[in-house]
Amino acid sequence: MRRLLLLRHAKTERAEPGERDRDRKLMERGRADATVIGNYLVRHRLVPDLVLASPALRAQETWAPIAAAFAKTPPVVTDARIYNAGSEALAELIQESSGGVRTLLVIGHNPGLHDLALQLIGSGDVRGRAALSEKLPTCGLVVIDFASDVWSLLHEHAGRLDRFVSPRLIAAATD
Repeated sequence: MRRLLLLRHAKTERAEPGERDRDRKLMERGRADATVIGNYLVRHRLVPDLVLASPALRAQETWAPIAAAFAKTPPVVTDARIYNAGSEALAELIQESSGGVRTLLVIGHNPGLHDLALQLIGSGDVRGRAALSEKLPTCGLVVIDFASDVWSLLHEHAGRLDRFVSPRLIAAATD
């Protein structure tokens, strides 16, 4: 079995005039949300064997508090192909993952991540699927399980949605 964790970067500031999109920083809320997701991952034992992250500053800043939540920080690879990637490019990147990677976390951007999640999920959590069909919010986490033992066999509707969470949904569940 393989487990794919798709995480959209946390909430960012608006770009300043002349600022490159890649250089946008997280807002205070974004940093807090990333911490919530990091704690959630640890609490639910969703520990990636490998993290693939966009080089955009907002993705890197999202990873930092998440990494700090783990007792042993998972290895991370910053891959330029994730920035502005569509669902097909992201799927190809995931398919390249080695056989030793059972749980893979990809930190990236919409619309590519959202489109990929919708394409890969064929069954699973009905409420989560309905909520995810609406949108993948900032710091939204999608957990998809695959029966295959190799990433190269990743294909449309092959995944089962284990869960879809966001900091807002986590807060609502603990109220």
